[in-house]
Amino acid sequence: MPVQQPTPDSPPGAPSGERATVPPGPPALPPGFRLGTASSAYQAEGATDVDGRGPSIWDTFSNLPGTVLDGSTGDPACDHYHRYRDDVALLERLGVGGHRFSVSWSRVQPTGRGPVNAAGLDFYDRLVDELLHHGIAPMAALYHWDLPQALEDDGGWLNRDTVERFAEYAAVVGERLADRVEHWIPVVEPSTATIMGHASGMHAPGREMGFDSLPVAHHLLLAHGRAVIELRAAGASSVGCANNHAPMWPRSEDPADVGATKLFDALWNGMFLEPMLLGRYPVDLEPLVEEAVRPGDLATIRQPLDFYGINYYSPIRVGAAPEESPIPFALYPLVGYPETDIGWPIVPAALREWLITLRARYRAALPPLMITESGAAYGTGPDEHGVVDDQERIAYLDAHLRAVAAACQRGVDVRGYYVWSLLDSFEWVHGYSQRYGLVHVDHATQVRTPKRSFEWYAALIAAQSRSVG
Repeated sequence: MPVQQPTPDSPPGAPSGERATVPPGPPALPPGFRLGTASSAYQAEGATDVDGRGPSIWDTFSNLPGTVLDGSTGDPACDHYHRYRDDVALLERLGVGGHRFSVSWSRVQPTGRGPVNAAGLDFYDRLVDELLHHGIAPMAALYHWDLPQALEDDGGWLNRDTVERFAEYAAVVGERLADRVEHWIPVVEPSTATIMGHASGMHAPGREMGFDSLPVAHHLLLAHGRAVIELRAAGASSVGCANNHAPMWPRSEDPADVGATKLFDALWNGMFLEPMLLGRYPVDLEPLVEEAVRPGDLATIRQPLDFYGINYYSPIRVGAAPEESPIPFALYPLVGYPETDIGWPIVPAALREWLITLRARYRAALPPLMITESGAAYGTGPDEHGVVDDQERIAYLDAHLRAVAAACQRGVDVRGYYVWSLLDSFEWVHGYSQRYGLVHVDHATQVRTPKRSFEWYAALIAAQSRSVG
């Protein structure tokens, strides 16, 4: 397979130094297509030491010197915990049909087990009611990487007992909220939690285990399956996932590069797709997890899903690693494309490609799709008039929504797109140095300023609503 190049029908972002442009007319999305926004607990809530919340692995990790680019932590974040009513009012003004948030496990169970912290669970109860009051359907994730530190001290996701604790936590949250939350996601991006958090050590908890981290993937997948069962028992009507996926493009046609690409594709994509949809691991990786797998595990993981969520940002260029490398693949720059401020290439056609490929690979095993997260980092701030004119973000979102629309026209069943993110929030190891929000946040004052992209998205949502009506 050759290295893919830009094609005439792949609408790019703005080349460096030029102003982004948006084609006339809105993307031709299907009737009833859900346009929403996304956030996560540690990135937005702040209030890390109030109302009984316990520490998570990200509290610990971000306070270690050198782990976060700008030396910040999620302690303040966007103070969403105290300002959620204002933020929901922004969502109502935006007109979104749905909003994805995550529940902080250590806010509900400070040590990840045992008694419930009533104040923490009450917060999510109020948040769900506030969303519903303003006509916004909640999509709740149970785990977005913020494992309670007390469980990490006992082995974290390397300890199979953490799966049992997660199932208990899912039952607690489900019992309180399942009657009002439209969609549920047990675990957000298990690939990132495994590879970034346990293989490379770049994310919390900072373990550098290489391929020895794959039992973590199995336990996260098993936790997903157990949570699906508990949520359905609590009355949840729609349960899915939110897996990070990317097309893998070989560096060259050399067999070594192609082979390395296939292996990384199995690790990043297949390792999480195949157990959920087919009840098996990729053949090349199965020996690396077999000691962690017990009878019945794969049946538990392969729970029927009401939707399959995709978090998408860019394709990944892969090739054979240098001889001295301890792993058989390496990631290489994808040249010839514009980039966001974080340095990720902008390739909307790759999203269309991935959606079509996914349907071709899994067919009857594939439930309806949702883009549960997609967005771009641009640091545009307020000008002298207080206007945040982030045209590059508008072009990015428009191009990616057009890519989704093109996939839908090819017969792929995609039912929604959730923009990352509503607010400029704490972006993990990048701290506050990268801004993904439709709303600018001054992190010194917590003042919110809707950007031009906010206005554009509101107009698109209104147009989509008119087309349905």
